[in-house]
Amino acid sequence: MITPQHARSLIMRHGWNSTAYQILNPGIEHWAPPDQSAVVGYVRHAAWVATGAPVCDQYSLASISHQFKSAAASHNRRVCYFAAGTRLLQAIQSSSRHSAVAIGAQPVWNPLTWPHLVASNSAIRAQINRARNHHVHITPCPPQIARTLPGIHLCLNRWLASRPMPPLRFMTDPRAFLGFIQDRQLLLATRGSSHDAPIIGFLLASPVPQRNGFLIEQIVRDPSAPNGTAELLIHSAMQTFAAQHCTYATLGLVALATQSQPSIAQNPAWLRLLMNWARAHGRRFYNFEGLEKFRAKLCPQEWESIYAITNEPRFSSQSLFAIAQAFSATSPFTLLLHSLSRALLQESRWLLTSLRPLPPA
Repeated sequence: MITPQHARSLIMRHGWNSTAYQILNPGIEHWAPPDQSAVVGYVRHAAWVATGAPVCDQYSLASISHQFKSAAASHNRRVCYFAAGTRLLQAIQSSSRHSAVAIGAQPVWNPLTWPHLVASNSAIRAQINRARNHHVHITPCPPQIARTLPGIHLCLNRWLASRPMPPLRFMTDPRAFLGFIQDRQLLLATRGSSHDAPIIGFLLASPVPQRNGFLIEQIVRDPSAPNGTAELLIHSAMQTFAAQHCTYATLGLVALATQSQPSIAQNPAWLRLLMNWARAHGRRFYNFEGLEKFRAKLCPQEWESIYAITNEPRFSSQSLFAIAQAFSATSPFTLLLHSLSRALLQESRWLLTSLRPLPPA
């Protein structure tokens, strides 16, 4: 058994995947080989679904992947690496016993060039200034302290209540700042700069040590926060990263991103059809297009394709179901029913609001 402290030391030494530090999030199990030279964060469902790629020396990826597969096989389970990058893809490319499908892309910036990007983009400046004009103030906060702040929990709960889906788990667990946070960075957005100013948003970032940068894994915005609050949080984060001489920053996976369409075109036909349907009709639950547009308007310097990799000759519907189980932490069908009822409730409220008579002039 590997301790969280040793897992953290391996991440800080070998973490290359943008999701590497997320294996320390609540609810993630850890597997390590006998010599504890590597670690894999995963959840057990119909398959062992791993958070990104194994955290290890680059040249050991194939060996560690084989050992993890054997450990899962001893429990009659397959392995699926969700949100793996190109390193793992290259390590298993010659294996006929693995398959990989593109699931989207993640936008990437160099924080050192961020000031030039903002100076040359009036739309980004306008959003930043809009928040500042509404007295939005950004301050760094030790994540350990955030756990004790009622305001941050209130902001998170109000944000979650405004979402069309119940909270997802696994890599998108909203409780991330309750996990291992020693190396994470947290920025708070408040209305005003006084010590008792209300928290209206926050940004949480985790390190990607081997790429000299950070993953911005959470941007939470209270429904009452002014427009531009998210952009001002990102702007402040980029400035913080640049001050630390970081050269890599990403906002993480955008599922089904159009930027990854050439890679998605290589997926099995049944999966492409399902992805196209989800992007066209799944907006009620998850706004794929809106999320991608928000990232794109921040002018990333590149988009990196992201994959799901399984130890089976062809990616199967059983592996897709296991991924859905990992994020729902229950039956995906139960999550779908909860999402439908939540969406109907929200639309009923909107309808009642629209039918309410206007006050007399």
